[in-house]
Formats: sequence, C-alpha cells, structure tokens
Amino acid sequence: MRHRVGPVLVAGGLGVFAVLLPTGWAYADTARYRHTPADVPETPVALVLGAGIANGKPSPLLARRLDLAAELYRRGKVKVLLVSGDNRVKEYDEPTTMRDYLMRAGIPKDRIVRDFAGLDTWDSCVRARTIFGVRRVTVVTQRFHLPRAVALCRAAGIDAYGVGDQSMGGGRTDATINGYLREPLAMLKAVGSVALKPGPTIGGEPEPGVHTALASPPH
Repeated sequence: MRHRVGPVLVAGGLGVFAVLLPTGWAYADTARYRHTPADVPETPVALVLGAGIANGKPSPLLARRLDLAAELYRRGKVKVLLVSGDNRVKEYDEPTTMRDYLMRAGIPKDRIVRDFAGLDTWDSCVRARTIFGVRRVTVVTQRFHLPRAVALCRAAGIDAYGVGDQSMGGGRTDATINGYLREPLAMLKAVGSVALKPGPTIGGEPEPGVHTALASPPH
C-alpha cells in the first residue's frame, strides 16, 4: 500500500492546484481593476449583481451590495445603477426588490435600471454589454466574488472596474466564508465562459433603459 501513497498524494496535489489555478489567475489579472469606493475611477454605470431575496427583502449580502452601490452614486462615481438578478418566476423578482431597496435609500427611480435575466455572473455581464449597451462599468459585489465578476465582465467586452464589500460580521460571516470556499469551483465554470464566450441564457432585443437614464438631466 505504501508504494501507492506517493502517486495518490501527487494526484491529489495536482487536482487541488488545478482547482485553485483559475482563482489565482483571476486575482492576479484583475488586481489593477479592483478598487475602494474612494479611489475607483468614475464610470457611467454600476452593475449590481443579485445575491438572493427572501420575503421581498434583499439577503444580507445583497443589501450590502446595494448600500455600496448607493454610496458610489452619492460620491458621483457612477450615474446609473443597473441591477441584475433573477426573475424567472413571478414570485421571485430580484431586480424589483433591489430597485425598491435603493429607492428607500434615496436613489432616484429614474437612475435605476432593472435587468430581469441576470441568472448568473456571466449572464449579467454579457447582457449588460449586448442588451443594455454598457461599455464601461463598475461591478458591485462582495470581495470574495469580485475577481471573478470583474474578469467575466472584461471577457464580455466591457471596460470593467470593481468595488467589493468586505461583508464579514453582522450576521454575514458564515455566508462570506461559504462564498470564499465556493469561489474556486465557480472559477472553473468561469474559465469556460471566458474561453467560449457563450451568449446569455436569456437573450432579447436591445433595451434603451441605461442610455435613456444617462441622457436624462441630473438631479
């Protein structure tokens, strides 16, 4: 049995390396595009990625993303918030829940655009580019998700920067730790999206919402 231990350990080590390699690439490749709210470059649009709702309210992680997006708007770092989430069934409407939360935080309704078919990170990025015509964006999510999100949006053809919420503490610790643990496997899927560049799961005609919001007079 002992003579088999070495090859098994080597194979296991190579497997772990293969899983972690895409994550290391994403962190290294996007390092110069990830910023704090204070130093992120100004962009026309913030893309806020969905993270679950319950009983008509954002999950704790999603609420933090929305708070961060509202901060960027107030700082003048972005002009329009594109909220992208899942609305495959009538009873589950992430984008509207996100919009309503932002409105309660004081963001004008006409500065919020909803994408109802952001089923995952790649779909949100590629739909921002192909459906909403976004060319330059600040992606808003948690820090554990930010390297993958920025990498995917840039692979989708968007000049993307990112700002991430740290999200530890305040009842979000477990979700944040789970997020970091899931990211290496999620990055394996992301590599396929970067390589193959598939279209969004749900396509459609171009939507003018972002351009209309950008063209309207500032408040």
